[in-house]
Amino acid sequence: MRTILLGPPGAGKGTQAETIVNEFSIPHISTGDIFRQNIKEGTTLGKKAKEYMDLGLLVPDELTVELVKDRLLKDDCRNGFLLDGFPRTIVQADALEEALNSMNQKLDYVINIEVNANLLVERAVGRRICKDCGQTYHMTFNKPIKDGICDKCSGELLQRKDDTEETVTKRINVYKEQTEPLIKYYTQKGIIVNIDGEKPISEVGEEIVAKLRGK
Repeated sequence: MRTILLGPPGAGKGTQAETIVNEFSIPHISTGDIFRQNIKEGTTLGKKAKEYMDLGLLVPDELTVELVKDRLLKDDCRNGFLLDGFPRTIVQADALEEALNSMNQKLDYVINIEVNANLLVERAVGRRICKDCGQTYHMTFNKPIKDGICDKCSGELLQRKDDTEETVTKRINVYKEQTEPLIKYYTQKGIIVNIDGEKPISEVGEEIVAKLRGK
């Protein structure tokens, strides 16, 4: 199962990614994780990426694709993968397709979680993240058992500094401009799976799994 997870900021991609990787036993891969791992291990690619990041610059597409391709060649990706946060643009999507072709692989599905912009802002402002394990909660839609405490590891729940109405609106606008064109791109390839992300979390997860299983 080789798939990509698309959706605007606050659509619940992190929560649904957990459902998908558990259901299909595939790794959840984000470019942020790839960058951090390569930098930590001091790889050649990691050192190159760090040079840009230390200057506050975006890692160029060519290097990002190289890092992603290197990650997809790892043993745990033999049965598939879930890419989250990549590709973000048509240019990156083209480069990813070229990289997969060189590996004799192709994407099976692209999951697109759809949510109204006003609801996205509400979701983001109420979001809380465990500082220790990264588990995500929401003060309205997905509360922890104990206020401010993670159910999984008892870590402290924090609000991201950029989870404000102004910042979230900016992130949504960037998504619409840069990433939303991928919906048409993958629709034309016949592999898009549109999901109503405004339903309860569990229902969204069940719908994703059912569609990926072809039910």
